[in-house]
Amino acid sequence: MAPKAHLAIYKIITSADLLRCIDQAIRDHVDVLSISQGSGRAFIYNKIVIGSFAASAEGIVTSAAVPNNGPDKNLVDNDAPWIITVGACTTDRRITAVVKLGDGREFFGESLWKENGYATPQLPLLNIGACSLDIEKHDVVGKIVMCDNTNNIGETVRKAGGLAMIGISRKANTTKVEANVIPTSQITSDDGKKIEEYFSSSPNPTAAIIVRGTEFGIKPAPTVATFSGRGPSLQNGGIIKPDIIAPGVNILTAVPTQGGSNSTKKEAPYYFTSGTSLAAPHVAGIVALLKNNHPMWSPAAIQSAIMTTAESKANDGNPIKDQSGGKKASVFDMGSGMVNPVAANNPGLIYDIKHHDYIRYLCGSGLFSDDDVNIIVRGNISCSNIRGIKPEELNYPSIGVTLSANSPTVIVKRTVTNVGEADDVYKLSFNDLKGVRLDVSPQVLSFKTVGETKSYNVTISFKTIPMPPGDYSEGQLEWDSGKYLVRSPIAVTFV
Repeated sequence: MAPKAHLAIYKIITSADLLRCIDQAIRDHVDVLSISQGSGRAFIYNKIVIGSFAASAEGIVTSAAVPNNGPDKNLVDNDAPWIITVGACTTDRRITAVVKLGDGREFFGESLWKENGYATPQLPLLNIGACSLDIEKHDVVGKIVMCDNTNNIGETVRKAGGLAMIGISRKANTTKVEANVIPTSQITSDDGKKIEEYFSSSPNPTAAIIVRGTEFGIKPAPTVATFSGRGPSLQNGGIIKPDIIAPGVNILTAVPTQGGSNSTKKEAPYYFTSGTSLAAPHVAGIVALLKNNHPMWSPAAIQSAIMTTAESKANDGNPIKDQSGGKKASVFDMGSGMVNPVAANNPGLIYDIKHHDYIRYLCGSGLFSDDDVNIIVRGNISCSNIRGIKPEELNYPSIGVTLSANSPTVIVKRTVTNVGEADDVYKLSFNDLKGVRLDVSPQVLSFKTVGETKSYNVTISFKTIPMPPGDYSEGQLEWDSGKYLVRSPIAVTFV
């Protein structure tokens, strides 16, 4: 994302090393922290939360990955508001290896093979289920071998006489790019079930592998990766996390050829890898470009620019989908959406936050004791001396609130700063939220100068009767000047 950026690499082994490395990075005057690491979900034990708080005070932006524990909910960490919390998504690129069955059906998988356009003939299909190195137990000669995971067994299958392989992704409904010594296709778990049904029902099942190589413009893209960690957060007071999604599926990455956990049986210096660990560096690179172009912007301003300009629709014109289940992705899956580097460089409006406001948030949230706050900020804070604010009162680029029968109305104030052009006029639009009424005032924001600020209030209440506890409603609020579109996701949780 930022090819000319200078990199400082800090090696960690324990969580104590993690905090020490962040402190050293601060002393080294870095501009951006890219952290593809988890450190426990509780704020007071999360060294990334603690270290990035100090970094933010020095103008350093932190981009940190959510865990690879999706699609389960409520397992997001690195979810403090002063962190850009990044989930993973697919791209419109596919390195295609088609599985064509004897009945004519085709299933799109992925693989690396040395010859694009190569195709095997229709070969007998053998399903051996769980992959095992005991290939000699099966008659694989002249066949396509289908199993759960083809990683590291290609040579064994080849020596046993197998001619090709089909790998099924059981843990995630996604495809994976791997190089192999025989033609291979890694397919999704859903497609794997269909091929297995064909194998079981056909008296003479056959298949072929057709290698098409790299293809672009695949639709729909992006989709939220199945493995990407999901909100809502259970510990930050309802602030929507993750904030953003970025490419994290089948990304070409540099890997160590000697030593390190990723080097086992990998001799090439580059390898295709998937994970939120690949998504966070994409955002960190974008942050580096934004800091170069806008050196006076605060970390919060950069975070706002990235969030409010994100894409909520895929390249087929429909809302971004969740790879797990194929339904529309929620705000707790993707935050504001897919990062858009070009739009983030010229966002029109930003939501800025002073660093002290994070302390006000910690004190006013009701989630943290004085001792907890002092662990996080590494200071000597007495919240009785701080004018605390509730989480929804933080001037965040997204809006997350809770409604209940006892608290049926919440008023949220937001302040935006014009970083676009003089004499810009923004008009409001928002979509209808299930069971929720939104009243926004004013509905037009007029700016005379660049740098001018304007505030607006959002009153959020039940339309008629309280919604069932445990449910939630989501939508978005947009300010449109004709040139700039500034979008904020909204999540209303019912308790």
